[in-house]
Amino acid sequence: MTSELRTRTVVGVALIAVALGALLAGGLFFWTLLVVAGVLMQGEWGDLTGANRDQRKAAMFAVSIPLALLCPLAAGIDWPVLIAAAAAFFFVLFTSRNAKLALGIPYICVPITALLYLRGVAPYAYGLLLAFWALGLVWATDIGAYFAGRSIGGPKLAPRISPSKTWSGLAGGVLAALVLGFLLHRFAGLPIQLAAASGLLAVAAQLGDLLESHMKRKAGVKDSGTLLPGHGGVMDRLDGVVAAAPIAALLYLLLALGE
Repeated sequence: MTSELRTRTVVGVALIAVALGALLAGGLFFWTLLVVAGVLMQGEWGDLTGANRDQRKAAMFAVSIPLALLCPLAAGIDWPVLIAAAAAFFFVLFTSRNAKLALGIPYICVPITALLYLRGVAPYAYGLLLAFWALGLVWATDIGAYFAGRSIGGPKLAPRISPSKTWSGLAGGVLAALVLGFLLHRFAGLPIQLAAASGLLAVAAQLGDLLESHMKRKAGVKDSGTLLPGHGGVMDRLDGVVAAAPIAALLYLLLALGE
């Protein structure tokens, strides 16, 4: 194992352990972790969109308002959060004159709301299962794509955006996500419809990764930040979650409404 892979593995395992701990605890603990990640992501988003220091700080403050309202002790997932998010978006847009910077508000608020929604589904164990599924399939996709891409190689997926990604990596990621989904169905009771949709969410996670790669290429940087050794920034680790979590929440909502 190379030094780079060792560092990446150790940090990755530590991040998953922290996420699982917060996920198990739920409530304020899970919300706190998501808020910290969201504010840090807004700062990295500001860097990628060319915002100056004051604009970046203002955007980080703005996104913290709807995230604060998502607290279980505050409004929770309700209309005040939507109003606050819209207000934060227009505040950043008009004060910075930077539409790309303002788009960081929905980019961060939507997936965090989705994860909190899934985690809050009753009963407790079912909400835990749904939120773990939404996060775990992204982790499985990343792992499957990494090892399949490295071992098989082959044609590039999007060479102009991310030269290291391959079609074999995408296939490996989809397969890994499906395996996790059906294991959760078999041993934890995840609805079969959601298990089967894990492959679709794996594709969404890869598209989220490509979107961030496009932004980094435009900004001329390799990573969104340097906070996480071997991984880069917070966005580098959560770009797939950003794309997959809202779809996961929507699929569950449609399933629940159809019952």
